[in-house]
Amino acid sequence: MTVLHLADAGEAADLAAFLARLIHYDKAAAVRLQAGGGVLAVFGRPPSFEVLAIRTARLAGKSSREAGSSTPDAGSSTPGDAGHTAVDATVSAGELLEGIEESAGVVTVPAAVTGPPWTGLLPPRGGWQRVPGLPAPEALVRAVSGAVAEFRARDEALPPQHRTRSERDRIGREIWSRTLGDTHLPLRAAHAAQSLGFLRPVRAGALVGGGTSPGAAAPAPAPAPQPQPLSLLSAGGWLRLSTPYGSIAVRTGGPEGLTGLSGLTVTPA
Repeated sequence: MTVLHLADAGEAADLAAFLARLIHYDKAAAVRLQAGGGVLAVFGRPPSFEVLAIRTARLAGKSSREAGSSTPDAGSSTPGDAGHTAVDATVSAGELLEGIEESAGVVTVPAAVTGPPWTGLLPPRGGWQRVPGLPAPEALVRAVSGAVAEFRARDEALPPQHRTRSERDRIGREIWSRTLGDTHLPLRAAHAAQSLGFLRPVRAGALVGGGTSPGAAAPAPAPAPQPQPLSLLSAGGWLRLSTPYGSIAVRTGGPEGLTGLSGLTVTPA
């Protein structure tokens, strides 16, 4: 059993809040963990949005293991570990949440589980390039609120005989697949970011949860980095909405649009 020591209690509290939100949408949620080089990355996929949510947390530079374990210390940063992870496992989000001691900033990693297919297909570790055209944070929040209001209005306007799941899904798919600003990022990504708490106002000393490339190694942390503004990044067929509290990643289908939007649950949460 691996025990990870986070940089401080605030990191533990933010990670716990993220896991609690994932469990709200899926009580049986699984998450993929990758830890090493001073950073813990947690990947989840809330089913109501069909996006990949990513939360990172700084490690304190130490971890403990059961005797006989061959897994390197997850918080250690040793020469040559760049680009590699010391902990890489898929676990139950609920069990991981139970293993967080917020006051101590400690996370006990539960036993691995057989994860859903998405856990084997994560965004690239590096090569992210900034993409222009993303609206301001306030505009993203307004866009999400407007879309929710539009869905409800169109749903209420449906004749009783047409108020079916398939018709609601059709309306939702039309709304949530719209792109934001001058980008190819779907509106559903901003909806997921808001629902997971990634678009809330930045507090002083907040962790840049979406600023580290998913799975990328980072030096052992010192003081908390200053929050960076929202940004849109692109790499290897992925788009990533990066915020000070986490990231939302989606697969792209090139300039003609986004793939993987069919058959999704699109009713606003």
